[in-house]
Amino acid sequence: MDATLLPDMLGYKDLADAGLTRRQFERLIDAEEYERIAPGQFLRAGATDDTTAAWMAIAAKRPQATLCLLTALSIHDLTDEIPTRSNIAIPRGVKPLAAWTAPISWHHFDAATFAIGRTEYALPGGRTIGLYSGERTIIDLFRLSHDWGSDLAIDALKRWLRVKGNSPSRLLTIAKSFPKGKPALQNALEILL
Repeated sequence: MDATLLPDMLGYKDLADAGLTRRQFERLIDAEEYERIAPGQFLRAGATDDTTAAWMAIAAKRPQATLCLLTALSIHDLTDEIPTRSNIAIPRGVKPLAAWTAPISWHHFDAATFAIGRTEYALPGGRTIGLYSGERTIIDLFRLSHDWGSDLAIDALKRWLRVKGNSPSRLLTIAKSFPKGKPALQNALEILL
């Protein structure tokens, strides 16, 4: 069996399609060709960094999982802070997934507004994970400022305003769906503009 012909990411449910028995796959794991990244999810050793491996495992098991808050700020280049753990949102009522390769902070957001500002972030192997837009992330930081502090939200808003093409009116339109965050955001915009 030539392991190089197998996909980088495999789960037990994928073994038959890959032409492997469970015993053959266990041998590949014992030979450290694959490593467990989450329950039932395995990745070719060295295929990617630990954080991306965790995101791949989460996206495979929880398609609605979405990178949010500080993680999303970092991806959108709206902060200089380096996240020590991945912030991932799931709708309320959805169970978080154990990912063993990197620390995860799970956040439960209202299902009614969960899709607002949700885009896709490309991962290796043609996979994707949800990512909140810069606008949605800023709104979330303002509405959750009791947990995150207002400085992070204000600094992100300042950086966002400096990007050509960003529109405060579009930001406020999105914020209408989040009544807890809109007043603080509107006040900050009035001061900054």
